[in-house]
Amino acid sequence: GRAPLVLLLSATVSLLGGLIFGYELGIISGALLQLQIDFYLSCFKQEVLVSALLVGAFLASLVGGILIDRHGRRRAILVSNLVLLVGSLILTLARSFIGLVIGRMTVGFAISISSMACCIYVSEMVAAHQRGLLVSLYEAGITIGILLSYALNYVFADVDEGWRYMFGLAIAPTAMQFLSILFLPVNPVKLSSWDSDCQKGLIQLQDAEDRAAAKLEPYKEKHYTFLDLFRTRDNMRRRTVVGLGLVLFQQFTGQPNVLGYASKVFHSVGFQSNSSAILASVGLGAMKVVATLIAMAFADKAGRRALLMAGCVVMAISVTTIGLTSHIAPLAMARDCKAAADPNASHSLTRHPLMPVSSQPAVSPIPPALGAAKSQAGTEFGATRSLTKVFASQTSQSREVVPGSSLTRKRGLVGQAKEETVGSTGPPVGGAPWAEHMVLNWITLLSMMAFVSAFSIGFGPMTWLVLSEIYPAGIRGRAFAFCNSFNWAANLLISLSFLDLIDAIGFSWMFLLYGLTGVVAVIFIYLFVPETKGQSLEEIDQQFSGKR
Repeated sequence: GRAPLVLLLSATVSLLGGLIFGYELGIISGALLQLQIDFYLSCFKQEVLVSALLVGAFLASLVGGILIDRHGRRRAILVSNLVLLVGSLILTLARSFIGLVIGRMTVGFAISISSMACCIYVSEMVAAHQRGLLVSLYEAGITIGILLSYALNYVFADVDEGWRYMFGLAIAPTAMQFLSILFLPVNPVKLSSWDSDCQKGLIQLQDAEDRAAAKLEPYKEKHYTFLDLFRTRDNMRRRTVVGLGLVLFQQFTGQPNVLGYASKVFHSVGFQSNSSAILASVGLGAMKVVATLIAMAFADKAGRRALLMAGCVVMAISVTTIGLTSHIAPLAMARDCKAAADPNASHSLTRHPLMPVSSQPAVSPIPPALGAAKSQAGTEFGATRSLTKVFASQTSQSREVVPGSSLTRKRGLVGQAKEETVGSTGPPVGGAPWAEHMVLNWITLLSMMAFVSAFSIGFGPMTWLVLSEIYPAGIRGRAFAFCNSFNWAANLLISLSFLDLIDAIGFSWMFLLYGLTGVVAVIFIYLFVPETKGQSLEEIDQQFSGKR
């Protein structure tokens, strides 16, 4: 009789966990514009503040697995909720730069623990034929959370100290998730679930011998050490190869960087100023939501392996197309945040260290908005900087062009900082050459949309679904966290090295390299990643443990 309630609460926990994760990723974009003025943040301090969340999340991925395995998934989620509440309060009440950094690190630690524990907990809680839907719901929550953060960034853009409200509102979904999980069972792993699933006809075991063995004795959880991840016992080494391969290919196919140039591509097809920022951020973000919902619908029908391969093929074709079109109609790339330690440095200069930095040419200093991206690190994790151009233009009333200037400077008192900036908000200087390649620019735009959709159907949700399934229960938390740490590290490496690689080999060749990586990823998935749809976690474990 409790089954519908458990199912509903599991869905709520998954959705809210993702929503909190996405909200915390996206909210910094709008908050940073005000924080730059209130705390006189240089470019370096801005990078430190945004990187603080990544540092906290990476640390959580190193220790979170032990917490999840030793103390249980449910308790880990409850602890992460409490830590997130503390972090949100620190941010809301912060009076110094150090307080902000500590708050963001605390929030990063909490959402990383929560993301890992939520995916594992929900995968163990629900029946095999519902697992794909409910674990993928976490990814949908992330995309919704990012869009919600954009909306609140806009609402509080002109509110005095609006950043306190932005950070503080994360408390509401956190409290809701805390209350929801209090009504769920302490230990979702049922030792007899293999037998019960078989009796209900949900799972068809591979042969009669296996079915008979399942009925004779319940599934017994084995105990593993961390080093077992690299040993041949129960094919653990192969499972680790599958997990690491998925999280690394998720990053090295270019997902953290492609959306960084969304606004520039929108400009090239005729969308200017605020329209470009809104369409690049909200439009592509909404597309991610729709694509993720499609993935949820087909995860338990088409299967994880099929969605991963299909999504990866489309991603490879898309980035290859972007590489070819940008070779013919190149986009100007520049670093948009030079050293600006002076307190008079503009609030509109923002460089997000987790995302590629794109900007207008030198005389157009206000960086375009970056689209939402998640390449979860326990979560998809690509952090966001969104609607920057919208907020920057709203908070500046008069502008003048200074030849060769790439900085926007505020003059006078801090309270008057919003009155005057240096720069141009007109079309990019390269607009005329772009107009000559309008067809190619539209092809680039459509390719970017296809890439976003393909990622949200394949690598986005399926990576974390497969990771929550392929490891034995006794080491699932530590294994998930181990792969998660590589995801965070790879995301940081890709994002920080992107502009240097562009300087070395060029933008178009960089995207062609992403396309080649996508082809290799398809081969990897075909050879190493098994299909897990419709199978209990115990049967999946049996498949991996068998000699293949």
